[in-house]
Amino acid sequence: MSTLGTKWKLHGNGKSIRPGEVVKPDERLAWPLTLGVGMQHVVAMFGATFLVPIITGMPPATTLFFSGIGTLLFLVITKGQVPSYLGSSFAFIAPIMASQQQYGVAGALGGVVLAGVGLAIIGAVVQKFGAGWINRLMPPIVTGAIVGLIGFNLAPAAKINFDAAPVTALITLATIIVVSVFFRGILGRLSILVGVLAGYVVATIRGEVDFSKMDSAAWVGLPFFQAPQFHLGVVGLFVPVVLVLVAENIGHVKSVSAMTGQNLDGVSGRALMADGAATVLAGMGGGSGTTTYAENIGVMAATKVYSTAAYWVAGIFAVVLSFSPKFGELIATVPAGVLGGAATMLYGMIGVLGVKIWVQNKVNFSNPINLTTAAVALIVGIADYTWTVGDLKFTGIALGSAAALVIYHGMTAIAKARGTVTEPETEGALAAATAAVKRTPKKRR
Repeated sequence: MSTLGTKWKLHGNGKSIRPGEVVKPDERLAWPLTLGVGMQHVVAMFGATFLVPIITGMPPATTLFFSGIGTLLFLVITKGQVPSYLGSSFAFIAPIMASQQQYGVAGALGGVVLAGVGLAIIGAVVQKFGAGWINRLMPPIVTGAIVGLIGFNLAPAAKINFDAAPVTALITLATIIVVSVFFRGILGRLSILVGVLAGYVVATIRGEVDFSKMDSAAWVGLPFFQAPQFHLGVVGLFVPVVLVLVAENIGHVKSVSAMTGQNLDGVSGRALMADGAATVLAGMGGGSGTTTYAENIGVMAATKVYSTAAYWVAGIFAVVLSFSPKFGELIATVPAGVLGGAATMLYGMIGVLGVKIWVQNKVNFSNPINLTTAAVALIVGIADYTWTVGDLKFTGIALGSAAALVIYHGMTAIAKARGTVTEPETEGALAAATAAVKRTPKKRR
């Protein structure tokens, strides 16, 4: 690969993929097929990427622009070794909405920039020293709790939009649920997008959509750019987001590594730095923070095409689309009822992803440290506890994340010093300990 990662080898004859093979990141299919796969990646990220600016009241076209630019920047920084699309991160929804209430959109953008800087710094440290220290700082019980409380903290916002148009919201939610299990392959993975489209049709029929701004918008024009403002008070809101982005990004790299059979541990730091740089760029111009997208992993798994050439196509296509103000205003017409239905599913999924982290890592809740860490952090986050210190305001997500870290490491230190906790942290360790006891020969009397 070249320095930019743009010199791809043709996979086979460029027209087909043999059974058991995959198109690796440094390979590509024939350009017509690569263009098709790239377009598919745009469709895959479309629904989720646009939901964030619509929910937070930020310009969709601007977010799309920085999503495309961020993807291209990510490919350059990782030298084409990690196939990924950078879409809007759901982890930013709660802090953006909270900071807007006090500091406006510009203040929220300042928080996005700070989060990106923090992520880039962590990426530099990971690239230098490896990711082991992150796993020690944020074991599965802590990571799961933080991801879970971010999703569940947003439940009241989903209810407000749902109540605005219950019929539309219910049809949107029902469509998402049915499509996710009724269809196979890529259509099933695009259930949120299909549900939003179905809800939009219903909302249009019911007279809930306002097309006035779209009608007056030009077909071609620049996205709306806005500079950030920086306030100390948003720091506490956005710090937990950095921890979630780290977990998402490293998980993405590991997933791609497993699917392609390539060891990408050496580039995980670059991936974090690239994601951080893309988030900083987005915040500086009025876009939402970015993250590596699981939706596009689904496309790769379905097509067996992991070529970064397809992501160059996707990034460029997203940028081109962003230069249509009419298209941006069309996206902005999505009404509250549709958002309420989609958000009910979306926010719940974010919360349950935290539980999934616990299940996949076999977290043992018989261990009082694990149980206490999860219990306190979730209640603080869901109830949205608030603590104000001067100009700093720490809300449920920040306090819940801090509680998870402090309780886990504090209780672990005390337990080790006193020798009071004998339960292993994971069920795997518990099973191994039990097996070891059974293998130990009994002493004869």
